[in-house]
Amino acid sequence: MNNFIVRTITGVLFVAAVVICFLRPMAMTLFFALVTGMAIWEFTGLVNDSGRVAVNRFICTAAGVFFFIAVAGFCSDLTPSSVFIPYLLTVVYLFCAGLFTRSADPISDWAYSMLSQMYIALPLSCLSVLAFRYTIDGVQYNLLLPLSIFVFLWMNDTGAYCTGSLLGRHKLFPRVSPGKSWEGSIGGALIVVLVSLLMSWVDTSHLLAPFGATETGLSLLEWVGLGLVVVIFGTLGDLVESLFKRTLGIKDSGNILPGHGGILDRFDSSLMAIPASVVYIYTLTAV
Repeated sequence: MNNFIVRTITGVLFVAAVVICFLRPMAMTLFFALVTGMAIWEFTGLVNDSGRVAVNRFICTAAGVFFFIAVAGFCSDLTPSSVFIPYLLTVVYLFCAGLFTRSADPISDWAYSMLSQMYIALPLSCLSVLAFRYTIDGVQYNLLLPLSIFVFLWMNDTGAYCTGSLLGRHKLFPRVSPGKSWEGSIGGALIVVLVSLLMSWVDTSHLLAPFGATETGLSLLEWVGLGLVVVIFGTLGDLVESLFKRTLGIKDSGNILPGHGGILDRFDSSLMAIPASVVYIYTLTAV
């Protein structure tokens, strides 16, 4: 019971922090820059502890945080494209450093260093692509799209857990995550479809206009499509992190969130769902 209470309190505070950070663009940028840094630090620590590689935790973390802030600045039209030059130089440094470290396996060091950027920094930076949209009046901040990604993920997790606990019989991916079932996944998807209908109403009703939410232009069916994209790729993101942990032989990525594990454990689904949502939104825009 005590563990349940701890999990509940941590979960409520976590959800509140994510929701509140989206109310202001600066708060969102600072919060997720911190999340990016903590996630990369956690990731690089885990791979270094495996004994297979030796990546530079500080440089990888600093580069990832800088990249997130640079993307936010560029998408909000506050900085020019030249802001990415220091990041590109850092990438060159990470490759060239292997010439002098005398590492036993420099190729693996390079691979995991770049993976920290591709797997964590790049997907989280895509939040700014969703949040800042170019309009005829200039760049506008809209909290609804990035916030909806997390709402869909939370509702999918809740629906999948409840449905899977009651009806789960057929394993979804037993080799990687034996606790997930097809019944749970379908139940989570159905909940997200219902929530996407609500998000469509919130979008057109301008309910969040006082907090900077402008109408996204998505139709009802397009909102449902976005919800299903988040469900599919959020589930894949969860499975990818489960495979990562299983490969390293660990249960949780960390213990910074009491009862919930580490930062990667809390944001694993979003690392696939966010970039997939960007592709989906921009595909609709291009059509």
